[in-house]
Amino acid sequence: MAAPDNAVAPDVTHAVARLADEPADHRFKGLPPDAAARGTTLGELAAERRSLFTGGFTTPVLALSAERLEHNLAALADYTARHGLAFAPHGKTSMAPQLFARQLERGAWGITLAVPHQVRVARAFGVPRIFLANELVDAAALRWLAAELDADPGFRFVCYVDSERGVALMDEALRAAGARRPVDVVVELGAGDGARTGARTEAECAAVADAVAATGTLRLVGVAGYEGEVPGATLEAVRAWLRRLVGMAAAFDRDGRFAGLEEIVVSAGGSAWFDAVAEVFAEVPELSAPVLRLLRSGAYVSHDDGHYRELTPFNRHPDEGGLQAAFTLWTQVVSRPEPGQAFVNAGKRDAAFDLELPEAHRVRGLDGNERSAKGITVTALSDQHAWLRLDEGVELEVGEWIGFGMSHPCTMFDKWQVFPVVDAHGTVTDLIRTFF
Repeated sequence: MAAPDNAVAPDVTHAVARLADEPADHRFKGLPPDAAARGTTLGELAAERRSLFTGGFTTPVLALSAERLEHNLAALADYTARHGLAFAPHGKTSMAPQLFARQLERGAWGITLAVPHQVRVARAFGVPRIFLANELVDAAALRWLAAELDADPGFRFVCYVDSERGVALMDEALRAAGARRPVDVVVELGAGDGARTGARTEAECAAVADAVAATGTLRLVGVAGYEGEVPGATLEAVRAWLRRLVGMAAAFDRDGRFAGLEEIVVSAGGSAWFDAVAEVFAEVPELSAPVLRLLRSGAYVSHDDGHYRELTPFNRHPDEGGLQAAFTLWTQVVSRPEPGQAFVNAGKRDAAFDLELPEAHRVRGLDGNERSAKGITVTALSDQHAWLRLDEGVELEVGEWIGFGMSHPCTMFDKWQVFPVVDAHGTVTDLIRTFF
């Protein structure tokens, strides 16, 4: 495995530092109104180390645990290093350059992304290696990419191809753009009939690889796919698909399709099966060039209180570590119209709800003391309200705060342009800016 060049991380860290100069104003929900009135910047507000609960933050407000974030960053960095994997965490989860920087500082090879806009955000903050887990056929985006590659010899970009038509469109757009550097591509093997993208058979993948070889604008550097789309996924089915991917890499190499490469890319890995990826990628045979075994899990950075809590491979391998749900959505009780019913001031605009409804974890009383939220259940969400059912005997007053856990990470992040990082004492230590 080629080791990541972590000299790149300080460059990204320096680039994200300018986010501290952005005004902490009305654009960002939950931030203290008095900070905007004084012209306070995000950096200045973080430096004040205010209390999330008494420092003027308004509800609803999303808080990321400083300690749990650090735990999760370390957990996957340690896991990938232990298993000989390079790591390109999926940045579409957070779209937060400050978190990209921390992932790179922890040894990540680069950042995975899904669409051209996300690539542009990452490049605006100096991310030097990007894996685009998608076929890129947009002519305008390819013109931009060609210019970006030509302008920066140190920029490494890899994307999927999964069809001869896609290859033809890429070649046409890059030729029209006058691209001087070829775009590195990996052939995507689909996870099965009815799955998402990717060529369905090895023969179809070979035809795509041959189409790449016939262009002067693309360079085949490996194979890839996403095991999370294996129909009716079980550990055995996922392993079997991963072995097909590894076998395809070996066959391509035997046929000379990787001739002249300094490195061959074999990539997979979401957040539910990275143990299977580690196991099968350890079986990759010796090829004609060193192999970059590239894992792309992204949800780990915040983890969650639902979907990934149940799916994480650490449940199967507790001796390897674990992840911690790092987000809490703090809301305020605004109505108790009937016995057994309450409403808080956060709904679909604020909370992740695409997989499961939020879970009430803690109540912060008017006296500042916290207690369990046992017996409080979210039954529905409106745009700006959560509907709560209270078990008999549960006390809850208008004005009290309730902290909720949520599922899943991607839709937690994308509802917030700025959110505070909070330590175990409730002190705001940083503010994270997202770009969705």
